[in-house]
Amino acid sequence: MNMSQYLFAGVAFLMAFLIVMLAGRLLSGPTTPDRLVVLDTINTLVSGIMLLLSAVYDSVVMVDIAIVYMALSFVSTLYFARHLEGGM
Repeated sequence: MNMSQYLFAGVAFLMAFLIVMLAGRLLSGPTTPDRLVVLDTINTLVSGIMLLLSAVYDSVVMVDIAIVYMALSFVSTLYFARHLEGGM
């Protein structure tokens, strides 16, 4: 591995640490909309980790999986937000 791959892997581990920290906020969020925002943030970080690791391992398939994951995350966030508003 060269230096840029170590840098990408280090950033991915930092993002994983942030996910662990956000998991505590997800469990102790004062309101349901706060929890929804934290869940959306975690989904964004997971897709970012997927993209970083696809650069490290030079994998095009992982980019496609990250794009599908981001699309599903967006749709699920819209669904939950609409459910909280009482539209369902």
